[in-house]
Formats: sequence, structure tokens, C-alpha cells
Amino acid sequence: MNKEIKKYYLFIDESGDHGLVTLDHAFPVFLLCGLLTSEENYKDIRLSINKLKDRFWQNKTVILHSRDIRKCEKEFQILFDLEIKKHFYFMINDVIENSKYRIISSAINKIKYIKNYGRLSNDVYELALSFIIERAIFSLDEISNVDKQLEIVIEKRGKKEDKKLDEHFQRLLSRGTNYVSAQRLKDVNTKIVFRDKKENINGLQLADLVAYPIARYVIDPQRANPAYDILRKKIYYKNGKRYGLKVFP
Repeated sequence: MNKEIKKYYLFIDESGDHGLVTLDHAFPVFLLCGLLTSEENYKDIRLSINKLKDRFWQNKTVILHSRDIRKCEKEFQILFDLEIKKHFYFMINDVIENSKYRIISSAINKIKYIKNYGRLSNDVYELALSFIIERAIFSLDEISNVDKQLEIVIEKRGKKEDKKLDEHFQRLLSRGTNYVSAQRLKDVNTKIVFRDKKENINGLQLADLVAYPIARYVIDPQRANPAYDILRKKIYYKNGKRYGLKVFP
């Protein structure tokens, strides 16, 4: 008897600059944040985010962007009204806290990385992506009795960057990672798709909202970080180890 086929999404967004040539000492981290969720749970996430957009803008075309929200820029100038801001944060925190997904993120400490490997070593974006993909496979391993499909969704950055990343992904498919064989990636029919920001993908927007407070936590774990406190329980743990936040080196 054929098993049920279950599809999963891994939405990936970034916080910080992945370049190594110039270094922002106030933000010396590059972080990739992945949200792993099933197709059915993603339907609920989309509905929750669209409901929020309808509530504040009466349409679903607004793109939630962490920086614009923090700076009250573009459509988020409405957040200068403190009453609106309070209701907005209540709703967005509710989506982050109560939606069903796992956070699998990877942070590169660029100061330590440059010290250990130099400025001309491997692309830190590709390195972080490899960490996230292998941990997503660990997470999917916990689900039994179904055939799984994994679709990795990444926002387009440019033809050159996307081509380079796709080539890296194809190498992973043929060789695997240090901890996950190529066969295990094939077993869950892993594929990667690049989506334009204008396509208004709610999963990518949620990944963007979650990425910044995690990066801030990595930079200074002692600093007050209420956004991180809300999403902390979504970070993937396995056998008591925090697999959902890899800090390298």
C-alpha cells in the first residue's frame, strides 16, 4: 500500500550582510533563518497573516518587512499611532507564537569567521544554508509512515546570486553535507525555488520577522529581547540539544 505523501516547506530569509569585505561591528553576524512547516499548517499561517493585513490595511498586498516595521516606514507609518502599534504587535506576536512551524537558523559570527578562515573563504550564505538543510532533514526524520517532500523557498536576490546558490544546492544534492547523505536529500524529494519579493509570500515574510530578533540574541544574549522570548520555544531541539540555532564558528 502506498504511503501518504506529505509536503513540507522550508522558508528561508536572512538578517545582516553576508559579505566579509566590510564589517559592521554593531551587527557582526550574518543569520539565515528557516521556518519548517507542513503544507497544511502553512495554509493556516497564510490565513492568519492575511487576516492581519486585512485588519490594518484592508488588503493583502502589504509586504511585512522587519526593518520597515521597526522604523515605522512605508505602509508601517501607521505604527506611529501608539494604539494601532499596540494592536498590531499583539496580532503579529500571536501569529508568531501560535502558528505551527519550527525554526531552524544558522548564524555566522563574522569576526571569528574572518579570524579563522580569512575574508576570501567560502560563501557564508552557502555555509549557513548547508547547516539549515541538514537540520531540516533531522527534523523530518522524526516524522514516520509518510513519504515526504521538502520544498525550500528562498527570496530572489539577483540572477548571479541565485545561480550561484542553485549550483551550491545541486552540489549538496549530489554529494550531501557532512552529516546528511545525498540519498537522504533525495529521499524527501528536496528541491529549491526562488520567489520574487513582489509575489508576496507570507512564509518568507514570517521568516524575515523571526530572523532579526534571533540575530540580536546571537549578538548579545543578555540584552532585553522580548521578540526572541516569544519565538524561543519554536526553535528546534533534538535530544536536549539546540539544533535550531547553529552559531559558527
